Amino acid sequence: MLKRSFDFTFSLIGFIILFPFLFVIGVLIILDSKGGALYIQKRVGRNFKEFGIIKFRTMVPNSDQVGLLTVGSRDSRITKIGFFLRKNKIDELPQLLNVLLGDMSFVGPRPEVKKYVDSYNEDQQEVLNVRPGVTDIASISYSNENELLSKYSDPEKAYIQIIMPDKLKLNLEYIQRQSFISDFKIIVRTIFKLFKR
Repeated sequence: MLKRSFDFTFSLIGFIILFPFLFVIGVLIILDSKGGALYIQKRVGRNFKEFGIIKFRTMVPNSDQVGLLTVGSRDSRITKIGFFLRKNKIDELPQLLNVLLGDMSFVGPRPEVKKYVDSYNEDQQEVLNVRPGVTDIASISYSNENELLSKYSDPEKAYIQIIMPDKLKLNLEYIQRQSFISDFKIIVRTIFKLFKR
């Protein structure tokens, strides 16, 4: 209850304060390339319920039909402004709406697309017992995931067999010891990581 109250209060405050900035970013995206400002993708959340995760569009339209993963630091599908938004994680800011609506929390396992969730084993499915988050310990540990994937001849296979299982392991450990204090620490570490960039 405390976590949901925190999420609702600060997502609402954050959205109100950042709205002028979000509006400007949206206009720049539209001017930079064809398509809308936002990108909504189906992800699997708590209790296997699918929802639309909201992000700023950073790729040319229909890029997800080519592949779900972004590989390398400069995927050719990424727009000029999209590269900047991704590098500084600004593309994730519209997820304040997901938090406000209750689909997500500030901290929790990052939600995956159904294609990858379908490959979870019974233990890994435990991550779906909590609300997914905007950030988590796995995201901090794998902040260079795109660069890591670029080193493999088959990036998707490497993601499914190597990276995703380790991220799920980290998230399962988080669930076992989650608390308001641990969430606060993850938020601070995420902010620190962003400023370090």
